[in-house]
Amino acid sequence: MTDYHFYEPAEGHRLPHDPLNAIVAPRPIGWVSTLSDAGVRNLSPYSFFNLINYRPPLIAFSSVGKKDAVTNIEATGEFVWNLATRAQAEAMNATSAQVEPEVDEFDLAGLDALPSRLVKPDRVAGSPVHFECKLTQLVRLEDKDGAATDTWLVIGEAVGIHIDPAMLEDGIYQTARPRPILRGGGPADYFEIGEDGLFRMHRPG
Repeated sequence: MTDYHFYEPAEGHRLPHDPLNAIVAPRPIGWVSTLSDAGVRNLSPYSFFNLINYRPPLIAFSSVGKKDAVTNIEATGEFVWNLATRAQAEAMNATSAQVEPEVDEFDLAGLDALPSRLVKPDRVAGSPVHFECKLTQLVRLEDKDGAATDTWLVIGEAVGIHIDPAMLEDGIYQTARPRPILRGGGPADYFEIGEDGLFRMHRPG
């Protein structure tokens, strides 16, 4: 019988690095662009991110600390999700730098921008997919005792979706074609989705 490494998170993991985000991984990256009330562009990646509903299409990300993106979304009710790919991995990483609110991360990372149609924040040029989103819920997360944490959950409805037609084959979106990247664990681990990782299973019944 396997002797598992067991720990209670409140007491510490007793390992060189917290394994939590390496276990629940790899995770899609919420590369989120926003605009402040003052008109300053912000672009930040979030590894606690996913699609959470079909109709309406809802995506969610959580921010540890009320960072500029959350403040901007709270003020304006708008954001854009940009698909992060291997070609823009280094630029995406550059936008994770902790900088002052008046810094434009598009400029910081040397990224060009595209205008959105239905919201004010710009899209990342070169990213093959963008979701223009309207805020539906902003939730401050709580622990099991009901105490507020310093983590904020943002849920937005995708009201406009842009897809590079090169990512489509016979009208079907090809998940691996843009070479999307995902966050692993540790301080630096990422993964790339490739065609060689594809297998298919149909639901029973």
